[in-house]
Formats: sequence, C-alpha cells, structure tokens
Amino acid sequence: MHYIYGINSVAEALKARGRAFEWVGMAKERHDIRLQRLIEDCRRLSVPVRFLQRSELDRMAGHVAHQGVVAVTSAKQYNDLEDVINAKRAEYSLVVVLDGVEDPHNLGAIIRTSLAAGAHGIVIPERRAAGLTDTVARASAGALAHLPVAKVTNLVRAMEDLKEAGYWLVGLHETAEKSYTAIDYTTPTGIVMGGEGNGLHELTRKRCDFLVSLPTTGPVKSLNVSVATGVVLFEALRQRHTKRSP
Repeated sequence: MHYIYGINSVAEALKARGRAFEWVGMAKERHDIRLQRLIEDCRRLSVPVRFLQRSELDRMAGHVAHQGVVAVTSAKQYNDLEDVINAKRAEYSLVVVLDGVEDPHNLGAIIRTSLAAGAHGIVIPERRAAGLTDTVARASAGALAHLPVAKVTNLVRAMEDLKEAGYWLVGLHETAEKSYTAIDYTTPTGIVMGGEGNGLHELTRKRCDFLVSLPTTGPVKSLNVSVATGVVLFEALRQRHTKRSP
C-alpha cells in the first residue's frame, strides 16, 4: 500500500486527486476544526474515513510524524465506469463485475485472467472489497497496468448502467440450474462474480439477466472465486473464437 501522512499533505492530495484513495485513517483521540474539515472533504469526494487508535496509525506511519492522519492510496488510478463501458465499443465487449472480492490475491489473479481472456474492464465496489493495492498489482503480474478498473459507490446502479449500455449480465450462483456453458457470451456481456464465502448478494443477484453455475464432482462443491472467474471467462473466449472462425 501507499501512504500519505499529515493533515496538510492529505488535504492537498485530496484537492489534486492525482492518485486514488482507498481510505483515510484518523485518530479517534483527536477532535478539532482542521480534522473536521478534512472529514468533510473526504465525504464530499466519497473517500471512506476510518477512525483508528493513534497506536494503529503509528504502526502504519512508522517513524513519520502523521498528526493523527494517514491516507491509504491505491497502486493505480481508478477509472470511471464510463471508461470501462467505452473501453471496447464492439459486439464482443466483455467486463467482469465483482461483488465484494476481499482477498487482494484473488483480485490480482482475476485481473490477470480477465486480461488474458479478452475482458475490457473490471468493476469493483467501494466498500467491503479489496482495492488496488501493491499486493493486487503484484498478483496481477503486470495485467493491472493494461486493464481499466472502475470503483463504484453503488454496484447495483453500475449494473443498471451496464445494462442500459447494452450488456447482458451473467451471475455465477452455485444453486443456479442453468450451466455456465448454456449462455451465449458472444454479445456484450458482464460476468458477475460474488465474494469469498458469501457469493452474490441478493440485490446483485436480482439484477443479473441470467444465473449460472459450474458443475462440480466430489465433496467440494465450490471453487475459489478467481478460478471460477477464469472458467467462465475462457468459455466466453472459446465461444467468441468459434463465432469469428470462418
């Protein structure tokens, strides 16, 4: 992760918006007008604020004087949802929508697989999900630099925007009766994946046009989310290659 320390440094970085913010940590013990103004700036820009013990901020900052404020920034600037929607205006547009993937290694692996399978962007929620940390960048093996990632405050609204732009949304749900191979992925498609353990949230699930499952054998009935994403993405890639072939 990248850090910015101190009230003035964080305030100026927020004004510049030169880098994406994951969240800003503020000392629980501090109460003054400067901190309140910074909180208001964060809220106006939809930057999450976490109130932490000063000892925790000390650990994050090491030996740097932080004045009770430490900002955590991402390894890459986020894109707007419109950037993802417009990344490939073509019949074969393909995006991946992640509903609360919290493990940065999983997120990095999904980004790497998405790029390899021809996806044109990733959509992640602002809260309760991994952001674009250095760990994600390393796990993506360089793919993060080549794939737009949109961070949205309302994932359901983002799904509606994708549908309005002509995307069909396919959600992976372990109890769905339809197999993932029964779907046509050769039109603009958004593949919607749930987080580790919880799967798709109800509101997200209801916004999907199709729900599909992966048939498995043996006692383990579910796959790691990054593996499952790869299975569906490469089915989409297979179908698209077949359609393009004479």
